[in-house]
Amino acid sequence: VQLQASGGGLVQAGGSLRLSCAASGRTYGMGWFRQAPGKEREFVSVISWSGGTIWYEEPVQGRFTISRDNAKNTAYLQMTSLKPEDTAVYYCVAHQRLKPLSKEGTSYDYWGQGTLVTVSS
Repeated sequence: VQLQASGGGLVQAGGSLRLSCAASGRTYGMGWFRQAPGKEREFVSVISWSGGTIWYEEPVQGRFTISRDNAKNTAYLQMTSLKPEDTAVYYCVAHQRLKPLSKEGTSYDYWGQGTLVTVSS
């Protein structure tokens, strides 16, 4: 399975973007990590296959919304009220099989290529 992330770009602070992650086959838990310049990669959000379980990391809670369309094997990350500190390369991730969701990158079997989000002040 391959993951194709898209939707990144340049936006002003306070603006919105929607990222998409299209999988070439069936996946289970799907999520997003990000890595800002000079910083370590960090967990952003994850959603279970059913959509019944969703986690967000505190900095994005209330501003980002994750969702998925299993018929399209696609996950989305709607980002609103963007801040300059949200600037990063965003990577989508997915589980190959049904297993507990995790905030650890090592848990995920598939990684997308990353899409750059730049928020100007």
